[in-house]
Amino acid sequence: MRRFRPCLSLAVTVLITAMLLLLAACQGEGADQPRAEAVSPDREAMTYYGRMILVDHRGPKAQIHLQSRDAPLWFSQVRDAVAFTLSPEEPSDIAAIYVTDMARADGWDHPQHWIAAQDATYVIDSDRRGGMGALEAVPFSKRDAAEAFVTEHGGEVMSWADIPEEYIFERSIEAVESPRMMQHDH
Repeated sequence: MRRFRPCLSLAVTVLITAMLLLLAACQGEGADQPRAEAVSPDREAMTYYGRMILVDHRGPKAQIHLQSRDAPLWFSQVRDAVAFTLSPEEPSDIAAIYVTDMARADGWDHPQHWIAAQDATYVIDSDRRGGMGALEAVPFSKRDAAEAFVTEHGGEVMSWADIPEEYIFERSIEAVESPRMMQHDH
């Protein structure tokens, strides 16, 4: 006949309850924290790749907010921000990504309105080049604006998640190395 040990049973119950509370607290960590807000760049904003003054570059831009940093990382091309997220060497503690909304931009030169990257519709393979002359993923808050852009500049409409890795890494490098790169909108 087995003897019941109330003290041991109580200790196990307390231990399991404490572990469940700790697990719930860890899973909820950060859930109450608001998402990082988009920031307007100034002349002090330097690009993550190349350390250049962001506002000196034309075309769509991006900013990535990391949990481990107070200031955003700046990108003179949306394509570079996509590359950052795909690169295993780069930090992965991404809190938010914003891109300039070309649907609300007054032109190609200096777009000022920001939207969450995952909410945008993108055009790839257009005849427009990003701030450094490479192929660009041009972001729009409205799909119809992206489709109108395709009518004028060519390309293909897609979401952030659907932008092909080979477009970012392989085809962009080929485009920069081609003679046509000298014709970019810089």
